[in-house]
Amino acid sequence: MSELRIREAVRAIVLTPDEQVLLVRFEFPAGTRWALPGGGIDVGETPEDALHRELVEELGLRDVQIGPHVWNRLHIIPFLNGQWDGQREQMYVVAVDAAFEPEPSLTWEELNAEHVFELRWWRFDEIAAETDTVFVPSGLAAHLRDLIDKGHPNPPVDVEV
Repeated sequence: MSELRIREAVRAIVLTPDEQVLLVRFEFPAGTRWALPGGGIDVGETPEDALHRELVEELGLRDVQIGPHVWNRLHIIPFLNGQWDGQREQMYVVAVDAAFEPEPSLTWEELNAEHVFELRWWRFDEIAAETDTVFVPSGLAAHLRDLIDKGHPNPPVDVEV
C-alpha cells in the first residue's frame, strides 16, 4: 500500500470574550459541516502565514494576532478532487474583542468552489445545545469549554475527527 497523501492545514478558533466563535458552513456530498475557518498550508508558508492568508480570504480579518496552537486533528478521508487522502490540522486561538461582520476577500463564487456557503457567529451555549448539527471537530462544545475554563493546553491536544 502506498503512503497516504496528507494535506497540511491550519484553522482558527476565532473567539470573543463573551464566548462566541466564528464558524464556516461547508456543504459536502456527505452533508453539512460547521467548522473552524482555515485551510491548506501552501508550499513555503509557515502555519502562521497560512492562517493569516486564510483569515483574510475567508473572513476579511486582517492584522490579527495569532495566538497559541492549542489543538491538532488528523482526518483520513479522500478529498473530492482526489488529490489528498486526508488532512492534518493545527488549530490556533485568534482572540477578537467582539463579533464582527465577516467581509471575505474571496468572492462567494470562489468560496462556494471550496464548499464554503456561510459564515456565522455561534454562542458557546448554542453549540452545546445543538443536537442536529454536525460540528468539526466533533466534541467542539467540550473542547471549547476546556479551552475557555482551563486556558491554553501545552502541548496542543489531539481532538476528534
